[in-house]
Amino acid sequence: MNTRLATVYRSLELMAELKILQRNDFGDGCRRYELNVNDCEEHHHHHLICLECGQVEEFVDDLLDDLEADILAKKGFQVTNHQVTFYGYCRACQEKKSAQK
Repeated sequence: MNTRLATVYRSLELMAELKILQRNDFGDGCRRYELNVNDCEEHHHHHLICLECGQVEEFVDDLLDDLEADILAKKGFQVTNHQVTFYGYCRACQEKKSAQK
């Protein structure tokens, strides 16, 4: 690995340790980084991962707000963040499979 690339990776890891970036590992051998936004007013975002082409897409919605409120009411545990990943097939890969039949 060249020195510049190693420096970039070390910088990304440092920013993740400092909680500036959020490190995502979807089990495919690649790490992905995104800006860590911990604003309670922000919508949570989730990831959609295509099992065919590997595309990772963000899906923004407050899917778990009711569940988080229920956890707080029943267990006294305040959730500050969560991560949800959905695995399936993107539209393009579904269309490609349909065309092959």
